[in-house]
Amino acid sequence: MKKKIHIQRIPLPFASLYEKATRLAKDTYYRNVAEEVISHLTAGILLDLGTGPGYLPIEIVKRSSEIKIDGIDLSGTLIKTARLNAFKAGVSDQLHFQVGNAAKLRFEDDAYDMVISTGILHMLKDPVKVLQECHRVLKPGSEAWVYDPAQVTSQIDIRAWGDSLTFQEKLFFKLFRLFSRLNPPHVYTKEQIEEMLGSMRFDEYTIEEGDREIRIKLRKS
Repeated sequence: MKKKIHIQRIPLPFASLYEKATRLAKDTYYRNVAEEVISHLTAGILLDLGTGPGYLPIEIVKRSSEIKIDGIDLSGTLIKTARLNAFKAGVSDQLHFQVGNAAKLRFEDDAYDMVISTGILHMLKDPVKVLQECHRVLKPGSEAWVYDPAQVTSQIDIRAWGDSLTFQEKLFFKLFRLFSRLNPPHVYTKEQIEEMLGSMRFDEYTIEEGDREIRIKLRKS
């Protein structure tokens, strides 16, 4: 059996590719997810796992001055970009970005009113451990929302994105596509997610399967 290679951190050469793609999704994908979050929770402390350049947290706090968000990512480059983006958007006082591992969260038990994650589940070496950490840091009665794989690129102008790339970035993208063919991402099914959750302490959960995205909502009682 072929062993899967897990790329949990966006490699430095691809960070700018990813940032440019997500930047184009601010007014589409991230706006929609932010509005869903706000419809559920208008005040509190949130944790965003795999925050990347920080566009989702920025869109959320723009909609509520009563929300603060900690965003973590394994990429130091993207965390620096997230801090800069927050400063430019004028919301740095509501956001805190730091390098961190979702499988080993450096936060106290029962610390967050909500945990959100878009697009990292299929990249994780140990998704069960990450979901267990979500449970640990959530306050009782709070929820973790996990969307995977996040349909960011399906809601951007691919031509505009391509035109924004430098020659070097286009070369990196070709290498990335080759790697993806050799090591395609594992997208979990509803049944596989239910099997993961069987060993956990989440008392309530819903799993919605779309055409290209699965949405998991977990509640800690």
